[in-house]
Amino acid sequence: MSNRIQSIANAPQLGALLQGTRKSRKLTQAQLGARMGLSQKRVSELERAPGSLSVDQLLDICNQLGLHARAAAKLVQLLSG
Repeated sequence: MSNRIQSIANAPQLGALLQGTRKSRKLTQAQLGARMGLSQKRVSELERAPGSLSVDQLLDICNQLGLHARAAAKLVQLLSG
């Protein structure tokens, strides 16, 4: 796992990060959704419009994808304005 830090400035960048990380982990949307208790369609929606993520969903998806907690905390700040 990389320790690379990636800056996120807006929701589309967050969606791209989530999608890219999921793909790099070789997970389908359906597989990630199953881990989170979400449908494949909902995972797709979250990747396309991550502004609709709840804080709980954001933390869960970051955990499932192995994203560092510090990054998750920064993302929460971004989403909450």
